[in-house]
Amino acid sequence: MSILPHPFLSRRRFARLSDRYLPNSCLLCGADDESLICQACCHDLPALPEQRCPRCAQPTTHGERCGACLQRPPHFTSCHAAFRYDFPIDRLIQAFKYGQRLALAPWFATRLAEIDGLPTVDRILPMPLHSSRLCERGFNQAGEMATYLGKRLQCPVDRNSLRRCLPTAHQADLPLDARAANVRGAFACAASLDGLRVLLVDDVLTSGATADECARVLRLHGAIEVHIGIVARALKG
Repeated sequence: MSILPHPFLSRRRFARLSDRYLPNSCLLCGADDESLICQACCHDLPALPEQRCPRCAQPTTHGERCGACLQRPPHFTSCHAAFRYDFPIDRLIQAFKYGQRLALAPWFATRLAEIDGLPTVDRILPMPLHSSRLCERGFNQAGEMATYLGKRLQCPVDRNSLRRCLPTAHQADLPLDARAANVRGAFACAASLDGLRVLLVDDVLTSGATADECARVLRLHGAIEVHIGIVARALKG
């Protein structure tokens, strides 16, 4: 059964039916399929432009570094996304994060593992949640994806070193120019990463402020490269 809302079903009834039919139907179109997302729907998922900035993954004319990254280079080394953040990938991510569709974790991890040019790293770290938000949600979506991604790439996953030590407002609720200040000082690292290349995993990158602050902290603790691996990249404009 599709995760897209049906006008004649109550939310509770919809959730019961969706859980019942989840193993044998596409989450997007509801077609009978043993995969979470059928091949037809996979083909329609929003792709990123081929030419994009290697640092932040925003579109550029010839795949060169964008003006923003030239003017103020982020602390992360590169950004790698599986999709453009648009319909219907946004619905899948929302179903995963807020609808507890944990079966999507390995599906997203597989899409991350298939990204062309994904760098070889020494360690995978998930974007951490503050303890209050973790209790509220019940799981860390980035941690779930990182676990499966580590198995696919045969790379160690470190879910403990990077911590979110301050509860902050939701970035999506803030204007773009306020997001960097919102997360400044919100993260801490509890281990030495001397000489390591790391991949920071998350679901969506929008302004890049959170990833930049995490990368800054990881570099302070010795990481020589911090790459960002995300399911979807929100594009400007």
